[in-house]
Formats: sequence, C-alpha cells, structure tokens
Amino acid sequence: MKRPLLLLTGCISASVMMAQASNYPNGSTVDDFTVTDTQGQVHNLNTYAAAGKYVLLDFFFYNCGPCQAHAPYYSQLYQTYGCNDGDLICIEINNGMDNDALTEAFSEDFAPGYAHPPAVGSGGGEGLTTTFGVGAFPTFCLISPDKVMVNQDIWPVNSMQTFVDVFPDDSGLQPMACATNIDEVAASRTFSVLPTVTDRYVTVSCEGLGARTMQLDVFDLTGRSMLRSTVQAGTVRTLDLAALPSGQYFVKLMSDGLVDNTRRISIIR
Repeated sequence: MKRPLLLLTGCISASVMMAQASNYPNGSTVDDFTVTDTQGQVHNLNTYAAAGKYVLLDFFFYNCGPCQAHAPYYSQLYQTYGCNDGDLICIEINNGMDNDALTEAFSEDFAPGYAHPPAVGSGGGEGLTTTFGVGAFPTFCLISPDKVMVNQDIWPVNSMQTFVDVFPDDSGLQPMACATNIDEVAASRTFSVLPTVTDRYVTVSCEGLGARTMQLDVFDLTGRSMLRSTVQAGTVRTLDLAALPSGQYFVKLMSDGLVDNTRRISIIR
C-alpha cells in the first residue's frame, strides 16, 4: 500500500522523500522534545529516556487511508505492551492537518476494540513532524532509551508483529497487561451519544463517571464550538440539535479543563 505524500501549499508541488523520518537516520541521536496530547498529558523524550523507555511514534493525519488501515496494528501494540505503563511508550503524532477533535477520534474510529494511544495534535504535533522530517504517512519510528533512532521508517507494516520484529534483541520489551483492565475502564466510564446518525435529537449518557458537573461541547469538523452546555455526571440527557446544519460533528465531554471523552455523530436531514 503506497503512502500519500504531504503536499506543500503556496506552490503546487510535492516532495518525494526516500527516508520518512529523514532528519534522523538510523543510529543518530534524537534531540529532546516535549509534546502535549489531547488529554493534557505531557510527553518528554528525556524523561522517558531516563526511565529506560523505548518510544515508538506514529505520524498520521485523519483522512490518510494507509494511516487508517494501520491504526489497529499500532493500537494493538499499545495495548499488548501495557498501555504505556511498561517500557514501551506509544504516541500518535498528528501532522497538523487536523484539529484536536479529529486527532483524538482517529484511533477511536479506525481501531475499535483496542485501547487508544495518546494522540498529539495542537500540543506540538505539526512541529514534531517538521523536526523529524516526516514526508509520508503513516511513518512509524522507534527510539531507544539512549535516544538513538533504532528504525526511522518501520515499513511495510503487515501486523502488530512487524513492530515487534524491529525491537532490539536486548531491549527486554515484553507483553504485559495494562494497569487497568480495558473492559473495566469501559464499564466504569460510560459516555455514549446515541443515535450516531440523527436528524435532531441525541441522548447523552454520562453514567459511571462519578458525581461532578462537566462541560459538554458539540464541535464541527473545523473545531468550532456549535453548542455548549453543562451536564451532571451519572445522568442521561437529551440534546436538541435542530439549530445545527447537516454534517459531521464531535460531542466532547470535558472536566477540570481536560478532554474526558469524544464521540462522533452525523446530522442528516
């Protein structure tokens, strides 16, 4: 499967790159970086290196077909190797083409059934893509605890095993359970928006989320807030979307200023 190239605007041109993370050849030292994911968690390479962690990055954008096709392999790896609680850190890096809602929705939409890796959008995704010199998507690259680029372009990827096969023999990376069982997380944090296709009303369920008041936003695909209200955790309520035009939207739940969860819906009239 051929990966799409990033078109450069301002002039009609495209650059063909042989090496995908072209600024860091295999064996080179990767400069420290700090990014913040859509949930507000900060990721710093020096911190991970000091803790003896390997870091495997996935550079992507939402409407990239090959990115969508390979999302299940990457999410399966993230879950199989401990959901970043072990010695392997998986982070999705959006190239700046998408807002945070689409960035966060990527693995939810294209890797259902697996835990979702942290995803970086406006928190530094575009800048890191440029720093690494990524020009085709997806690009997967593995960095060692010594901050050395182990593999700048893991490709082609045929299954989760493709990632495992590039682990150094002395890495010590082993499958492990996530700290919290994925099914338990899903059961304890129930946020649903139904139906996902509607002409006016949707029912929002916030059961199992404790007892607190949260902010509920409906965003369009450009990231513009179209509807805002508050909702009490542990309740079920109905939203009237009659004022919104037909199209696709994200319903985002926030608490303490951080994204708690996001669901995608379509309004069709």
